[in-house]
Amino acid sequence: MNNTSLGNMLVLSEIADLPSLQLPLFLVFLLVYLMTLTGNLLIVLLICTDSHLQTPMYFFLGTLACLDMGNSSVINPRMLFDLYTQKRLISVEACFAQIYFFFFFITSEIILLAVMSYDRYVAICRPLHYLQIMHWKTCSLLVSGLLIFGMIYSLVHVLFILKLTFCSSKPLQSFFCDMPQLLQVACGNIFSNVFFLVFCTVLLGGGILVLTFYPYIIILKTIMKIQSKAMRSKAFSTCSSHLIVVFLFYGTSSFNYLDPKAKDSRAASVFYAVLTPLLNPLIYSLRNQDLKTSLRRGLHRLKTPWGKI
Repeated sequence: MNNTSLGNMLVLSEIADLPSLQLPLFLVFLLVYLMTLTGNLLIVLLICTDSHLQTPMYFFLGTLACLDMGNSSVINPRMLFDLYTQKRLISVEACFAQIYFFFFFITSEIILLAVMSYDRYVAICRPLHYLQIMHWKTCSLLVSGLLIFGMIYSLVHVLFILKLTFCSSKPLQSFFCDMPQLLQVACGNIFSNVFFLVFCTVLLGGGILVLTFYPYIIILKTIMKIQSKAMRSKAFSTCSSHLIVVFLFYGTSSFNYLDPKAKDSRAASVFYAVLTPLLNPLIYSLRNQDLKTSLRRGLHRLKTPWGKI
């Protein structure tokens, strides 16, 4: 059987089926991408420049912002190019590269969310030992470990599909190269690939999900015992921001990876691949008093020199 039409090129789907919407969508997603980069970069700059935010919690939050920028940059530039040119063609090699980096960023992010849960557990349930447990060496090792695991895990998935050929003339039911949609246009028997994808999703995703939520059972019990209303409110605010991010990430991505044979998952893909990296900094910044205070301090420092001129 021959490869997909146009040699080693694959055809991506349009985000919307109406051609008249391509230009408006290009402008909307360009704005979303710029806002995503701006919001996450602002969080990184605040954490790097404000000594009050140079704690393990904000170190992990800065790492999450970097992963969101990387994840968004894997998907959005290519999507914007296709919306503008309306070509929607991608080589098999470029498709594999996009899958590798996309898997790397989302795998690293779900492990990081579990690490952030553990950090909140230590901060709330063992506050007197927090700096001893979550010292900088431990934080650096945790982040380095999850990044290395993300690289290896992504490489295994890509190596597992290198033996496949792609022969369907229909486009991928996605606006970017994602594993479930790529398998749908593969020739031959893909049972082992589908099984491996679902197995890894259930085993890795389910296992990390348990590790993410289990600390909150203990955290909730500890928070309810806090006498100070202000401290209890601050603890709830910090934990709720993290939980909202976790629910958004798992809730949208599960539609795609637990059912690899789904015919059309473009709506879910838009949410977890494009909108989630934008929403994460908004959720944390709007509900985090320390970040808002740091932003005010930064704006004040910028205004002060201008006021003296």
